[in-house]
Amino acid sequence: MLIVDKETFEPEVLKAEGTVLVDFYGDGCVPCQALLPHIEGFEKTYGDKIKFTKLNTTGARRLAIGQKIMGLPVIAIYQGGVKVEELVKEDATPDNVEQMIKKYL
Repeated sequence: MLIVDKETFEPEVLKAEGTVLVDFYGDGCVPCQALLPHIEGFEKTYGDKIKFTKLNTTGARRLAIGQKIMGLPVIAIYQGGVKVEELVKEDATPDNVEQMIKKYL
């Protein structure tokens, strides 16, 4: 999974071709840590069709706010530099994330 930050978010996500999944997480976010193994598993399954990235919002608060990330975890799908769908907090379950990924294959 590609780790992005405030310098690499734009070229790797907003200017990327195809579909990009972004796992927005933060230091000390227990639900984020619990979700990570599932996201890594989805990358193994779907990584040939969707680019998987993750952004630690702890070090990129302005970027997170600019992307309207107000709570964690957030799993978002971007296409053509636009966020087309996201799952936030309690909705970011492994089953929901996989269903969302499958919509964009």
